[in-house]
Amino acid sequence: MVTKHKTTQEPPVELPVGFNAWLLDCAPVPGCKVCAANWKQLTIAKNKDDITQAAKHATEIRDHAGGGHS
Repeated sequence: MVTKHKTTQEPPVELPVGFNAWLLDCAPVPGCKVCAANWKQLTIAKNKDDITQAAKHATEIRDHAGGGHS
């Protein structure tokens, strides 16, 4: 006998307007190769609508710019 499992999928979460802009807000330090590489990857991910990956690069830029360039 085959058991059928009922599957449900939640509707997509609607984030507030502007949330992605806030999430990806960062400023690479001019002349820094690490910041430039993360900025390039952030842009690629954002253009692919991969906000999760873009946010990771934005976090790297914020962390590096805040602590690596004092």
